[in-house]
Amino acid sequence: MNNNVVTINPANEEILSEYQNMTNDEVTKIVNKSRDVFREWKRDIRKRSIILLRLAEQLRKDKERLANIASQEMGKPIKESRSEIEKCAWAVEFYSYNGDLLLNNESLNSDANKTMITFQPLGVIASIMPWNFPYWQALRFAAPSLMAGNSIVLKPASATMQCGIEIEKSILKSGAPEGLFNTIIGNSKIAEMLIDSNIDGVTFTGSIEIGAKVAQRATSRLKKCVLELGGSDPFIVLDDADIEKAASGAIKGRFLNCGQSCVASKRFIVSKKIANEFIESFVQKTEKLRVGDPLSDDTDIGPLSSVKSLENIDSLVKDAIDLGGELLTGGERIGSVGAFYKPTVIKNVNSNMRVSKEETFGPVAPIMLVEDEVEAISAANNSDFGLGGSIWTRDLEKAQKLSMEMECGIVTVNNMVASDPRVPFGGIKQSGFGRELSRYGLLEFVNVKSVRFYDKLVYEHHVE
Repeated sequence: MNNNVVTINPANEEILSEYQNMTNDEVTKIVNKSRDVFREWKRDIRKRSIILLRLAEQLRKDKERLANIASQEMGKPIKESRSEIEKCAWAVEFYSYNGDLLLNNESLNSDANKTMITFQPLGVIASIMPWNFPYWQALRFAAPSLMAGNSIVLKPASATMQCGIEIEKSILKSGAPEGLFNTIIGNSKIAEMLIDSNIDGVTFTGSIEIGAKVAQRATSRLKKCVLELGGSDPFIVLDDADIEKAASGAIKGRFLNCGQSCVASKRFIVSKKIANEFIESFVQKTEKLRVGDPLSDDTDIGPLSSVKSLENIDSLVKDAIDLGGELLTGGERIGSVGAFYKPTVIKNVNSNMRVSKEETFGPVAPIMLVEDEVEAISAANNSDFGLGGSIWTRDLEKAQKLSMEMECGIVTVNNMVASDPRVPFGGIKQSGFGRELSRYGLLEFVNVKSVRFYDKLVYEHHVE
């Protein structure tokens, strides 16, 4: 297949499509075209707002078709794929409606008669995105970046190449100029070409290993980068929590998208006082989840993205059991065709197990028991990751205090962690740096320019 990009349906392991890798010359041509378009696009914020609003309409119009493509390419249950499209439309609308306000000039007091801060787009931004939320993760960056006045070149994950192509088509249908948003086709080598090309910044979502390489390559060329990497989010259930709500939140937080989310709940840290009650409810709810055809509306959990991913998840489960973990439900592959794995819950997990140390990207819930909130926070922070975390308690004052002690970028109290266009999203430690969404995401790829107006020379400054 000449190293071309091949997409495979993880539900039946059949080949969906094959794509030819673009050449370096093709990438260069696309980036240059994008730069030409940028020069005009940056000038009219009203036009940008109108096109983004049309994009939201277009996404909703094509929702069913787009959802089917995602479900076939990476196995997401169709109802979740539809929700992903809706969330994309919401984010696009948010920036269409609020972009001008978020980009307004600011005034400051200084020794000048007038001091203002302006926010101007950087230029062409490269976007290297993963497969697990192929529309959302591309558009949660694209919406604010386009609204800020930048143009974009997207390198989608190889597994969801068609989803990336469809985003470009949707933006063109919305009336955007050709070359404003571009999808390049190819493997990891093409991402290197893209970073080396005449771009002005790069955003990456994916693994720590690849993220480090992206950052090194980008910064060595003095290009701004934002990294949203993995997570191993703690889910803390204190002894005064609403157990039923916590168990329901745990189901959604752990098993949404077959557990394949950076911000999924991945380490369940539960007070011993209420552990039996919580675990009983959680396991019961887990066993009711329906695993099957991702194109069926009755399916709660589809396949993992690939058989390779399934094998990795199974190795994590076996490691935990070998080291003393108690398997409560699941723990095995379903069938011999397709990457289906039973939703799994493991009790008596400790920090030596791989499920505690690595990012568990699949339908496996490891439960660790603790004596009190002090031990809970210590366990939560005992991780190389720092993306998100949730706390379940009726005592909101206590929750606020504990939230300040958690080492992560996002804390949610009495709900699962989820991204929101209105709220900044990103992590610390090995989970990356920079922010997406909200005003903070909008300003990642702009030039924050200060302008001062004087009516006379100022002599007081003796250093630059």
